[in-house]
Amino acid sequence: MSGEFFASRWVQRPSHVEVADAGGAALPAGFRAGGAAAGLKYEGALDVGLLVCDAENAVSAACFTRSGVLAAPVVVTQRARLDALRVVAANSGTANAATGGPGLDAAIAMQAAAGAAAGVPADQVAVASTGVIGVLLDAELVAAGLARAAQALRADGGVELAEAIMTTDAFPKRVSLQVTLASGTVRLSAQAKGAGMIEPAFATMLCFVQTDAALRPETAELLLSVCVQRSFDRISVDGQLSTNDTAILMCSGSSGVRVEPETEDELRFGEALDALLRMLAIMIVRDGEGARRIGRIVVRGGDGETVERCARAVANSPLVKTALHGADPNWGRIAQAIGATLRDSAPLALDISIEGILVCSGGAAVAHDADALSAAVAGVEVEYEVGLGLDPAHPAETELFFSDLSHEYVTINAEYTT
Repeated sequence: MSGEFFASRWVQRPSHVEVADAGGAALPAGFRAGGAAAGLKYEGALDVGLLVCDAENAVSAACFTRSGVLAAPVVVTQRARLDALRVVAANSGTANAATGGPGLDAAIAMQAAAGAAAGVPADQVAVASTGVIGVLLDAELVAAGLARAAQALRADGGVELAEAIMTTDAFPKRVSLQVTLASGTVRLSAQAKGAGMIEPAFATMLCFVQTDAALRPETAELLLSVCVQRSFDRISVDGQLSTNDTAILMCSGSSGVRVEPETEDELRFGEALDALLRMLAIMIVRDGEGARRIGRIVVRGGDGETVERCARAVANSPLVKTALHGADPNWGRIAQAIGATLRDSAPLALDISIEGILVCSGGAAVAHDADALSAAVAGVEVEYEVGLGLDPAHPAETELFFSDLSHEYVTINAEYTT
């Protein structure tokens, strides 16, 4: 079965990958997960999740936000054994960010409580929090919740884990995949959250990935880093960089299938991980608070820094985003965003296409079928392409996925803490 997980035209499901469980309940061999209501959110809501790898020789890798204001759980996890993590303890309801020394103490206590609940040394425990910034985590509530989550650990606990990390998410993001390698078949599963405060260089997102394949630490680190750069680093909802972003890959090795470096297995496993994370990233953008449509902006024709700046300018432009929301094919807003980014430069020979329809060539408007263009931008996915017309010796290209900007986004964020 191919399932409905790979629902975007911008992510192709590799031929050796099948959706084993689109609901994402089933975890790979060697993993258990569970969730509990600790009272950090509204009454009865799952707000604490626990993920445990039972393999003592587990291998892991992690990536974090590049924010200058790091949340306490990020600081604490960065001090752990990032290549040998066996437990992830996560909560929603409070980000435990900008909470100073007491916040660090709470994150350390959370790490210790999770280790005790799972029977794993604290230095092999990652902690992750998401929610309101500036609110101190209640360590006692979390510890009690983790104890209950430990009692609820199941091999099909991916659902509870995904729900426990939701904040303004409209839907949980989770899946379980089957990946066929030359050496055998392995499983990949993942749970993610994110809907707002999303910007390239990560986002207000958490993502936990599990596999029963056996990877070397350096292989896990390489693959996760590369795939994050092509997924979570490529999304924007509102241009706001978070304090808590965390992505973790954990490998139990319980399948007995080893993914050796520089082999066909490594390539195929990497393709599966890449597709998985890119689809999750697009799901986060699609869930952008109040979003109706998502866009993909491709910019080419300059050096790497220039195309990146221009792509971000378009993706984060309120004018572009509101036009996307209203299905308005106003490509002048794209030209304005690019021009503002490259101010004081020579006039650009700008090319702009929307859904393959050329609307601007060499810096000037061109005749096009207006009805066809209006119909094209009415879909849920809209693609924009920009050629900068700069020095052909610098043919760099980049992409970003972004959400529209709606009335509901303002409502959600105006009432977030009230």
